[in-house]
Amino acid sequence: MRVSKSFLNDYVKVDDLDFHELADKMVFAGNEYESVEKISEATNIVVGHVLECEMHPESKKLHICKVDLGSEVVQILCGAPNMKQGIKVPVAKIGAKLPGGFEIKKAKLAGMDSNGMCCALEELGIESKYISEEEKNGIHVLPDDAEVGSDAIHYLGYDDEIIDFELTADRGDLLSMLGMAHEVGAIYNRPVTYPENNPSVIDENINDKMKLEVKTEKCPIYLGKIVKNVTIKESPQWMKTRLMASGIRPINNVVDISNYVMLEYGQPLHFFDQDRLGNHVVVRDAEEHETMKTLDGQERTLKSSDIVIANEKEPVALAGVMGGLSTEVEMDTKNIFVEAAIFDSVSIRYTAKAILRSEASNRYEKGIDPNRTKEALNRACYLLEKYADGIVLDGILTHDNTNKEDKVIDITLDKINSVLGMSLKVDEVIDVCKRLGFTVTEENGLFHVLIPTRRLDVNIKEDFIEEIGRIYGYEHVVGKLPVTKMKRGTRSLKEMLIKDIRNRLAGLGLTQVITYSLVHKNDVNKYINFDKEDIYLLDPLTEDRKYLRKSLIPSLLNVWEYNVSRNQKDIQIFETGNIYYKENDNYVEKPMIAGLVYGITNHNLWQQQRMTVDFYYVKGIIENLMKYLGLNNRYSFDTKELPKEYHPGRSASLIIDREIVGYFGQVHPKESKKEIYVFELDLEKIMSHKVRLVKFKEASKYPAIHKDLAFIVKKDITSKQIMDILKYIGGRMVSQIDVFDVYTGENVKDDEKSIAYSITFEDATRTLTDEEVMVVFNKMIENVEEKLDAKVRDK
Repeated sequence: MRVSKSFLNDYVKVDDLDFHELADKMVFAGNEYESVEKISEATNIVVGHVLECEMHPESKKLHICKVDLGSEVVQILCGAPNMKQGIKVPVAKIGAKLPGGFEIKKAKLAGMDSNGMCCALEELGIESKYISEEEKNGIHVLPDDAEVGSDAIHYLGYDDEIIDFELTADRGDLLSMLGMAHEVGAIYNRPVTYPENNPSVIDENINDKMKLEVKTEKCPIYLGKIVKNVTIKESPQWMKTRLMASGIRPINNVVDISNYVMLEYGQPLHFFDQDRLGNHVVVRDAEEHETMKTLDGQERTLKSSDIVIANEKEPVALAGVMGGLSTEVEMDTKNIFVEAAIFDSVSIRYTAKAILRSEASNRYEKGIDPNRTKEALNRACYLLEKYADGIVLDGILTHDNTNKEDKVIDITLDKINSVLGMSLKVDEVIDVCKRLGFTVTEENGLFHVLIPTRRLDVNIKEDFIEEIGRIYGYEHVVGKLPVTKMKRGTRSLKEMLIKDIRNRLAGLGLTQVITYSLVHKNDVNKYINFDKEDIYLLDPLTEDRKYLRKSLIPSLLNVWEYNVSRNQKDIQIFETGNIYYKENDNYVEKPMIAGLVYGITNHNLWQQQRMTVDFYYVKGIIENLMKYLGLNNRYSFDTKELPKEYHPGRSASLIIDREIVGYFGQVHPKESKKEIYVFELDLEKIMSHKVRLVKFKEASKYPAIHKDLAFIVKKDITSKQIMDILKYIGGRMVSQIDVFDVYTGENVKDDEKSIAYSITFEDATRTLTDEEVMVVFNKMIENVEEKLDAKVRDK
């Protein structure tokens, strides 16, 4: 938001202030700025009157001019095509300095002396985007009332100072000069003056001529007036200068007035040619694939989420974004329909993103004060009457469902001081409220505060406390060292667990990512096996980020999709984060660990074989974690009760002490045609099972005994069933069991399979004997044969 000193001074007195100092004070109040500058840095520029103008005898482009500078008449040679006798122009005298460090000196052109330079606007430092095409190739012609010899820069208003503010998203009220005036008025304790907005009206009512229908809930307020017999012409110089200072190109008096009022009130307006519009205005949702031609000449295909202004035939404007070509105000326009409305911010954001972001759409996205809509409409009519010779009809075409009541906040002095760390008194709080324009009453330390509707960002007690702190001044907070007993910081079990799991997964080759906690509605109930109430934002910045996630996996899949689209073929990532849901009117937040693996695990390593990620790879990650967490003999897997987004034949649940604590496996082909493997574990449930992080210890000094054993079992028997028996019988004497072969074929029946195991017997305190190992080994065989109807395979 670009704020000029002269513009701001119309609403709050600032002409006696140093503008750099004001900018710094605004920073202390939380409003950062990019720069403070003048419109033009040119010096020694005066108003010159061209007394004589003749063509140079030896040049087809140069004019020989006699120019009255007030204090003297000088000869100046000028090549501008629009130079002629009798006009007044800005003249850079000898010694003048123009933007860019260019200094004017006495020169000889085509054999003749030239004592100065007649200036175009670009030579004065005005950007070309603010200059009309007809002026770009010539010098700037000043109005006849410009006083000869006076400071031309001051006459044009180009000595005005500008602060370019970088506003935060919540301060939509500062996208207006009146909003800025209230902010400056609060800081300097100065009153705010509102502009004149009472136009004269004739005895002719708009409601007798036009009909309004609002057929969408996305337009809470729509107001309109008619101004007849306007004259399209150039705007007054002060208005053009203020528009340029604010970053808007002047066009003509009617268009400039709509932009000027938007800058004043923060309320976008749209002017229609009323004769082309007709007598019936309809505000409605666009029809899917409906088309209209906008002011830039583009044929637009609309979506049902767009809002349009229409007449009886067709859409005539894309609400809040751009007008339609069919009702554009042109040089021959005589009657204008003035629109002031508020549209749904989310709809405007989507439409603007798809078509064009503008000053108007930016304000609609941030929010509009409903109490200023009518004021802005009347202000525009007043200016059209004054500067476009318009005649204003009585009455307002009205649709209004807005709540215009002030917000109420009740808060105690103790609460304010507790949050701010200050010792404010009642009178000081009341003073700040009055400076902010908040109505306040107080009784026994309890403040009853009415927040005006222009402050859309102040909704709760903490917002109000922030306002008190900003305006009172954070520089008044006295720094104090804390009076407390210092002790060494410690981490909770949860913190240590998460840290160690992160390190472990990173050591396994996975990369940590951090994703948004907010997801699309379509993703919120995926990859879960519970039915809990959703938590969502009432006013999201975007519909894509409205719901708090119940699983980390959809977010990881978004990361996968983003990277694959950028030719990253192999991805191994994980995230530790929270999921959220509502249960029995309570908001629940749970820590989770999730991962995603895809593609090849080893690349071009001569000492390692390339391996494609599969179910057993992700299962290995889970087993590695369980062993690291000291749960080696307490977990198991099952294939029941899987979330529907998991592949039913390549997925499993992780069970610790008979409780499901997570799931892992391949993403269901209905979700993705690619072989993507994911896992997600509930850290809260895992911690409830007495996790003991693995402590490293010295390797056994005693020799191990290795035995191989193969069983023939029915095909429906799982390896896990056999291993559970082997582990139970082996106890502490068995340090490791591995499957090294699964066989079907010759010497094995069709409904059977052979599974071979390598079993390691080891004791850290002594050397085991063959005899005691064979006792346990034989007992293993007996139990497997008895419980699973298995038999030992001889060969």
